[in-house]
Amino acid sequence: MVEIHPTAIVDPKAELGDGVIVGPYSIIEGGAQIGANTIIQSHVFISQYTKIGKNCTIGHSSVLGTNPQDLKFKNEPTYTIIGENNLIREYVTINRGTTAHGETKVGNDCLIMAYVHIAHDCIVGNGVILANCVNMAGHTEINDYVNIGGLVPIHQFVRIGAYAFIGGGYRVPKDVPPFALAIGDPLRYSKLNVVGLKRRGFTSETLKEIQKAYRIIYNSGLNIAQGLQKVKNELPQTPEINMILEFFDKTKRGVIGGSKSYSKTFED
Repeated sequence: MVEIHPTAIVDPKAELGDGVIVGPYSIIEGGAQIGANTIIQSHVFISQYTKIGKNCTIGHSSVLGTNPQDLKFKNEPTYTIIGENNLIREYVTINRGTTAHGETKVGNDCLIMAYVHIAHDCIVGNGVILANCVNMAGHTEINDYVNIGGLVPIHQFVRIGAYAFIGGGYRVPKDVPPFALAIGDPLRYSKLNVVGLKRRGFTSETLKEIQKAYRIIYNSGLNIAQGLQKVKNELPQTPEINMILEFFDKTKRGVIGGSKSYSKTFED
């Protein structure tokens, strides 16, 4: 059974799954698709180009699927795709894609806190946490299980690798590699995101191998290309090491540098 508050405006052509609740003064355009048991709180706007999975909560006054803030956009049919089990808090804005990618996408099991902006053609993976007022420019990519502190602006086309943690209030102008804890201005690799990695079940042996790779890349006195080659030659090609190598290989904006002062082990 669908519950729609009398003050809400829901186009008959919108597709609402069983158990959907639509709160006061919310507007859902025809063509929007909302999965079962999703809760739409008050004053939410959901455009016709939006698809939301099941078991999500969309916070008060959020605006989803509206046109990208891109002067090249000519109202082409593009989309915002939001997965399942997401908690999207108050005043979040998510723009739909442009023809460059066709969609803006949020995965499953994410926590998107208040006032976050996810711009056109962004990709957000699974299990991601974006704290209050994270602002993503267009075409940015955040991989699975990333955690970003509040008040963080992210430059367009930046990629953030899986399991990374970025401290609150720091600007992200370049790619952030997987498993990293990044802080500072300019943003730098500080150490492994040990707390997050242990919570996700990474063993001490795996953490040691990841740390060896980053010590070679950032603290061996080699340039990045030489460091990556040394990692390829000397470390076992585990899935985690290969993830790091592939991430650096695919960078277009460049990857953040390292903190030369940090030399402790992950156990410290």
